[in-house]
Amino acid sequence: MRSWRISSTPRSRRWFYLLLAGLTLAVAVLSLMTGAVMVSPGEVIASLTGGDSASVAYRIVRFTRLPRTCAALLAGAALAVSGAIIQTVLNNPLASPGVIGVNSSAGLAVALVCAISPLSQGMTPFVAFVGALVGVLLVLGLAEHTGASRMTVVLAGVAISNLFSAGIDTVVTIVPDALNGVSDFRIGGFSSVTMAQLAPAAALIFVSLALVFSLSQQMDILALGSDSAHSLGLSVRPVRFLLLVLAAALSGASVSFSGLLSFVGLIVPHAMRRVVGEDSLPLLLSSALGGAFFVTLCDLLARVLFAPYELPVGVVLAFAGAPFFLWLLFRQKGGHHA
Repeated sequence: MRSWRISSTPRSRRWFYLLLAGLTLAVAVLSLMTGAVMVSPGEVIASLTGGDSASVAYRIVRFTRLPRTCAALLAGAALAVSGAIIQTVLNNPLASPGVIGVNSSAGLAVALVCAISPLSQGMTPFVAFVGALVGVLLVLGLAEHTGASRMTVVLAGVAISNLFSAGIDTVVTIVPDALNGVSDFRIGGFSSVTMAQLAPAAALIFVSLALVFSLSQQMDILALGSDSAHSLGLSVRPVRFLLLVLAAALSGASVSFSGLLSFVGLIVPHAMRRVVGEDSLPLLLSSALGGAFFVTLCDLLARVLFAPYELPVGVVLAFAGAPFFLWLLFRQKGGHHA
């Protein structure tokens, strides 16, 4: 597996970033073209540049496929970077937003606000951020104050995730209209996303990504361990807390429009580490691009594999992620480092 790793020179990494960006662009274009009605590349370009607004292709691209594709790109980048942060801060390669309950805590917050104040759904990205922050701080507190092993932290995170999922079920049972398409929300998908719904979440994601990239050097120092980071002059607790706040913002914003997508924050950071190594800036950048590519590709496959039937993208991600998690789990139990 180590043979995957590219040279650590800036030039080789730039070529890898360009490759990832090219693949992401290609799958995004395919996402805009492909569906029950095929749209040609020329029609896609015309629709995006303000072509005939009365045409069928324009309405399909602008009002259905463009929001969906943008949502997949944003959710993939946000969840992958969130996973990379959580794994570094907790020093736990098994951790990710979906595994340790961060996504489900954000989902519970969204369900509660939709049940209590349905007209406040424009605030769901920020409410989801608060919920995600509660979830990630619960796991951090467990890891710090109990001295639990990596495996125990993950198992506790799974228990926390189930607890919050039960909370979502309770809210939906009491207020059935709290979440429109609750099944899609629980599995995760982009079929009903609109640009208006996406805009506030996108703003939160872009700001959070910019701040995370600016803290990449602090992440490198934090990855050395608390004692080493202290000896190098890093204020460990504030930096760790800030990074977790940003991870929660990324995860919560994604949950607000995509639902409870799983495994993205686990698979992508691991794959990127094997290619670019452990340095935080290359890891974060490649995770953002790789996550955007991976989720958009899975969403495209969900549409075409069983056409004319369409699977929620969360189902495709689960098929890909569950075997990977089991493989990683047994490697960790056997003393290997993934």
